[in-house]
Amino acid sequence: MLITDDLKKLLNILPQEIRQKLEHHPQRDGLVEVVMDLGRRPEARFRNKAEYLSETTVTHEQLNDCIAQVSSFGGDNRAGIEQTLHRISAIRNRTGEIIGLTCRVGRAVEGTIQLIHDLVEKGQSILMLGRPGVGKTTALREIARVLADELHKRVVIIDTSNEIAGDGDVPHPAIGRARRMQVAHPELQHQVMIEAVENHMPEVIVIDEIGTELEALAARTIAERGVQLVGTAHGNQLENLIKNPTLSDLVGGIQSVTLGDEEARRRRCQKTVLERKASPTFEIAVEMVERQRWGVHESVAETVDSLLRGQQPSPQVRTVTDDGQVTITRQAPTRPSRRRLVTSTQTLTTRPTVLQQRAGRILPFSQVPNQNAVPEERERQRLLDEPTEQNQHFNNVAQQGVSKDQVPLHIYPYGVSRHQLEQVIQRLNLPVVLTRDIDHAHGVVALSCHAKDQSRLQHVAKSHQVPIHLIEASTISEIARTLRQLLNMQEASTNDELENRFDQNGHEDELEALEEARLAVEQVVLSRKQPVELLPRSAKVRKMQHELVEHYHLQANSFGEDPNCRLRIYPA
Repeated sequence: MLITDDLKKLLNILPQEIRQKLEHHPQRDGLVEVVMDLGRRPEARFRNKAEYLSETTVTHEQLNDCIAQVSSFGGDNRAGIEQTLHRISAIRNRTGEIIGLTCRVGRAVEGTIQLIHDLVEKGQSILMLGRPGVGKTTALREIARVLADELHKRVVIIDTSNEIAGDGDVPHPAIGRARRMQVAHPELQHQVMIEAVENHMPEVIVIDEIGTELEALAARTIAERGVQLVGTAHGNQLENLIKNPTLSDLVGGIQSVTLGDEEARRRRCQKTVLERKASPTFEIAVEMVERQRWGVHESVAETVDSLLRGQQPSPQVRTVTDDGQVTITRQAPTRPSRRRLVTSTQTLTTRPTVLQQRAGRILPFSQVPNQNAVPEERERQRLLDEPTEQNQHFNNVAQQGVSKDQVPLHIYPYGVSRHQLEQVIQRLNLPVVLTRDIDHAHGVVALSCHAKDQSRLQHVAKSHQVPIHLIEASTISEIARTLRQLLNMQEASTNDELENRFDQNGHEDELEALEEARLAVEQVVLSRKQPVELLPRSAKVRKMQHELVEHYHLQANSFGEDPNCRLRIYPA
């Protein structure tokens, strides 16, 4: 690789003591930036460390001497040195006086894009992603040179902060034959992008740091006119752009779609899903993990579709070996997730969201089991949507009562509050496992009101050859009594004794419910202006949640019937 840094020009603007220290420094070639803050010791930052350059602090005179030798600072508080790639950034106090400088070393590195040279030749739009300092701008500068000099294309660089082509009216030789358009004010970058296409007939537009919705829209307009785009955006991975409502249009945009029953059944997913809205602005995305290791998504459209379906993509991983050779491997995808990607585009939905406390995240209403649905629909949903649980003991276990010393009893709940079942099992330490696959259940626990002649429950139980155990009401005492009978255990002496065992942890449940309500109010109702539903709770706990909601000056109503009665909170 050929590296051009013009480091001497940067050192010449620094105070003499600092300049002399850096001129003879053993790690001079690895210098990243020099920091000078008023009243503090000057500091040099290298790739792997930082060190002080003097025991004396920086003065106003030293700062003013440096400022006098650079160009004027623009609206983004950045300046440069004529005919170099160095960047001088200022820190100002409240009166506008400069009290700190960051002198960043700019280097032109030829050969830095050997990892993706074949992709640059394809003529497709390329988006570069990565953390600050990983070399996005350096790669962008080299791509512009290769396209202009080696592939002989008309290249125009939109240089907002003069980082790509350097400061001054004459661009740095590192961009080759590419032309550069400067931007007077950073907020007008999108206008200059459109102007470049309309006035100068480019084949390629190079843009650094696409960060606003207007710039993303301008990029799409340019791509639709048949111009190749090469740009960078904020974000370490492609998934970051999907979750960013401002920049999601770069990868096609995200929209909420309601599927028909047949299509939802075929896809084995919920009826309301997130899908890509349009073709991506950039066909290829490059994740710059490290300077010599990049991840390449050859088709942004396929990657985005996979992420929205809850699957992990398998991008190319390109690395440079010690001898300069490029190796290409394929990253193995992780196990597909049943849960689809959730982004801020959920605000497009009109139904209220529900806070899934156990998962600790906000999910669309359609992804939460409908507690008011008829039991037949809930049973069908469980059979269709939930993963199968594997256990080698299922085929050898009797269908009737199982003693406590044997393998756990696998129960399929039908119309019974799963939350209360889990509470009873946990507090009484019962050898019972709740399964979502009726094929692997030892029995079904259901409310007696659902056990009608020729009912769906009867048909399902008969076809799977599992017994049905009925309870009169979905209460703690009834559930505990039924489970004890199935396990051939003696019942608790009195109902009061059983209730007392649950009261020991009642305070914990109340705190859990209040934290659930607080998160729902702050993360959904206040921030997104959406109604939200909480998990089913007892009347006592719901009253406490009502009081908490009133402190936020919001309204809430209880709806549903016990044991599924729950709170719905509305925005102001």
